[in-house]
Amino acid sequence: MLSLRHRTKLCVAIVVAAIMLTGALSLSYAETGSVRLNIVKAGFIVGIGGGSGTLNFQGRNYQLSIGGINVGTIGASAVDLVGTAENLRTAADIVGVYSQGSAALAIVGGGRVAELQNANGVVLKVKGPEVGLEASLSLSGMTISMQ
Repeated sequence: MLSLRHRTKLCVAIVVAAIMLTGALSLSYAETGSVRLNIVKAGFIVGIGGGSGTLNFQGRNYQLSIGGINVGTIGASAVDLVGTAENLRTAADIVGVYSQGSAALAIVGGGRVAELQNANGVVLKVKGPEVGLEASLSLSGMTISMQ
């Protein structure tokens, strides 16, 4: 038989384990939303881009504003990207700076595929056709904010 002291310690250990497990499950619960991004960029050596987009998350649409600077860009292009935003706990998690190292050459009618991540752990997986002429070898930065 366990003494009162041992039973108390066992009960405390079970309660602590249950609390930790509940906390871990709620922290790891994240959802996926769909995104559509419309971006236009142009430049010679330093490129500037911007645009707008929409996040559909939990049945609601959220308007997005997009900005960014590319180093090493030559040309101009427009791209309409569609895809997913993974690891969202709330819609506001999509806000932040996204970056990706890239080496790309897009010629009229070419395509763009990207996987980017922000500090909140949100991963954007997008693809779409690109129209224009752009050659770049850059570390691209894109900032998304909610309107």
